[in-house]
Amino acid sequence: MTASWHPYFSTDRILSMRRGRGERDLCLVVRDTEHGQTLGRRDMVRGIDLPLPGDVGDPGEAVLSADGEWVLSLHDDNGSEVGHVWATAVDGSDRRDLTPTLHPYTLRGIDTARQGDAVVITAAAPDGFGLWHVHNSRTPAPRLLFTSPHEAWNGLISADGRLASVDTTDHNPGVRRFAVTVVATDSGKVLGSLTDGPAEPVRAVRFSPVVGDGRLLVSTERTGFARPCVWDPADGSRIDVDAPHLNGDLVALDWSDDGARILLVLVDEGLHHVLEFDLHSRALTVVGHPAGAYFEPDVASAQLHQWASHYAADGRVRLLRQRFDQPLSVLHVERSTGEIVPADPPTPPVSGVGADSHTVHSADGTPLQLWVCRPPDAQGPRPLVLNLHGGPNLVSVDAYNPQAQAWAASGVAYASLNYRGSVTFGRRFREGFLGSIGDRELEDIEAAVQRLIADGVAEAGSIFVTGASYGGFLSLLSVGRLPELFAGALAFVPMADWVTAYGDMNPALRAAWKAFFGAGPDLDPDRYRRSSPITYVDAVRAPVWISQATHDTRTPPKQAYAYAQALQDAGGDVCLDWFSGGHETSSRELEIHDQQRMMDLVEAALRGESWSRGPVEPPAGPSPA
Repeated sequence: MTASWHPYFSTDRILSMRRGRGERDLCLVVRDTEHGQTLGRRDMVRGIDLPLPGDVGDPGEAVLSADGEWVLSLHDDNGSEVGHVWATAVDGSDRRDLTPTLHPYTLRGIDTARQGDAVVITAAAPDGFGLWHVHNSRTPAPRLLFTSPHEAWNGLISADGRLASVDTTDHNPGVRRFAVTVVATDSGKVLGSLTDGPAEPVRAVRFSPVVGDGRLLVSTERTGFARPCVWDPADGSRIDVDAPHLNGDLVALDWSDDGARILLVLVDEGLHHVLEFDLHSRALTVVGHPAGAYFEPDVASAQLHQWASHYAADGRVRLLRQRFDQPLSVLHVERSTGEIVPADPPTPPVSGVGADSHTVHSADGTPLQLWVCRPPDAQGPRPLVLNLHGGPNLVSVDAYNPQAQAWAASGVAYASLNYRGSVTFGRRFREGFLGSIGDRELEDIEAAVQRLIADGVAEAGSIFVTGASYGGFLSLLSVGRLPELFAGALAFVPMADWVTAYGDMNPALRAAWKAFFGAGPDLDPDRYRRSSPITYVDAVRAPVWISQATHDTRTPPKQAYAYAQALQDAGGDVCLDWFSGGHETSSRELEIHDQQRMMDLVEAALRGESWSRGPVEPPAGPSPA
């Protein structure tokens, strides 16, 4: 029998829509379907969808070639995130490896020129980070434009293919505060670098879409909050949008095709407000829109955002909008009237509950944002699931959340915390977890739990903590260091043992965590051990469930297995489930299975029953130990 909450997962919906760089208004559309995530190309002018056949690689990071006839994406081994970029013809007639001579790498940036077939990719490999100049046609051969042993991400290419940029840390090695370096694609010669100093990072967003215009839209943090800037590497001139009257990050998303306007989102205490900046008049204007989220940042990907609003080819603002209870919808803002027009006939939403935004203060007074979903017609405190997002430099936005809806439909409250380390709350907040990984986050988690109980939302003794990746790490750390707070931990692909994991991570992740910790585990193993949940297994009192992937190179399987064994040996109540794949699951069937699994475990815990069903087992095949 289908449970009442299944439609929240099983309703077909758009997950992302990313416009190609070419002159045509073509978008790559990622959909969640019964067959998993599928990728299609949509002609936004004619309203024609072209499903893309065969294996096109990772749909979440894919981009279109300038002519719209090729899809470029990373192809890896079962979600390992280590492989090569391939180009696949949209009609399925041809496939080609664009970097056949390179060793396998992790992708940290991919961008195409507006004209021609030039592409830049940013690759992280064991020997360092490299910016490579390649072509859809596979000729000439890949050419290295920039290389560094230090973190270098987010390579971009100008509209005419003459310039490329990459976010670099050579000016401040070992610290993730980027500067932007621009090189000539014909020679690799450095033409300019933009930095506001070692404490104030700069990141590239996009080159001007006008052919021959080498200006670059960047994000700066001179004020302590994200602010847009248009920089010309040819003469060093810049236009800064300081907006001192606005509170919060002002996130730059896109240029209009004529290079005259910039699309921005102000994030004020976690809430989104869309604006435009006119580069000629220097006017900042508000774009009217309904409440919701209009972009979602990414941190460990080839793209800056998982999905984001942008400009259509005709100059209209194309709003991508979500809410906790509403999947992504596409809206156009008419330039002459400001009227908001749906781009598609509205899909009847599955009835759900929205999320309320609350401000919670941590132990030192730091304000935190907490999203809260109450079950319909809930009276008094309820069992509650507290979600902790991954990253840490990610954020929980007002975006469709089938897990939240499923919990609420079953009578369980749901909350999602933006702890210190989350993005879009300014640099100080984003870097607030540094120095002692886990400590500040636990203070924030404890403050959120206390607030939920005080407000009568959560029932003390019936609160469960959950999260994926870094959120899974914090879930395991919470039950080890805050053992009285939680009735159970539900951890997806968690980091459980930093020391064991470090050598098994892909090169991009090793570089990131070396920067976050301030040193590698070979130089400071005690710092890694202190932050590892495995260190605290003797203190765990709540049951623990771990869902772990077999080919994960971010939170590798061996360290998760080691934690489960250690907790079991300490007398803990633990179960470890394996699934085939990488750091994320795109299987709707598995998502529904996991949700049912968690619901069954929560109900068992509330009845006082154990979660363990015997000794933890290694994955099928070679032992991770």
